[in-house]
Amino acid sequence: MSGSTRTGWATVPVDEERYRPLYARLLGLRFVNPGGVLCFLFFEGSVALAALLALAELVSWWSVLLLPAAVAVMVKLNDMVAETVVRSATLVPEQERDRFRRQMEPVVGRVRVAHTHPVVPGVVVAVEPAPGTRVEPAGRRADPAGSGQGQGG
Repeated sequence: MSGSTRTGWATVPVDEERYRPLYARLLGLRFVNPGGVLCFLFFEGSVALAALLALAELVSWWSVLLLPAAVAVMVKLNDMVAETVVRSATLVPEQERDRFRRQMEPVVGRVRVAHTHPVVPGVVVAVEPAPGTRVEPAGRRADPAGSGQGQGG
C-alpha cells in the first residue's frame, strides 16, 4: 500500500490506513470509519447469525454467504451516502453556513423583568376571578364554593 495516495476527500490519512480493520480496508470505506469491534460485528456477527438461522432451518445455507455480503453492501452504501452529504455540504456558500450557524446558536444574555407581585411558591396570581367565584371586599376572603359562609366556619 505504499505510493497510493487518496484524494482530498478521504477522512483517514494514508499513513493511518494500515491501522484500520481489514473489513474497512477491503470495502474501501472513506467516510465511515468503523472500529474493530464494529467491523467484527458486521462480518463475524452476520456470519454467526446466518449460521444460526441455517441451523434452525429457517433459511438455506446460502444465507451464510449472502447475509455478510448484504451487510457489506449496506455498509458501503452508507459510506457512499456519507460522501454525497459531505460533498454537498461543501457546495453551500460560506454566507449560508454562517447564517445557519447564527440561527442555530442559542442567544445568551440577561433580560430585565418588572417584578410586580411577590413570588410565593404554589400560589397562582390571577388577574380576573375564576368563573363561579364571588368577589368579596378586601377585608373578607371569597368563598370558592359560593356557599356564602365566608371566613367563619
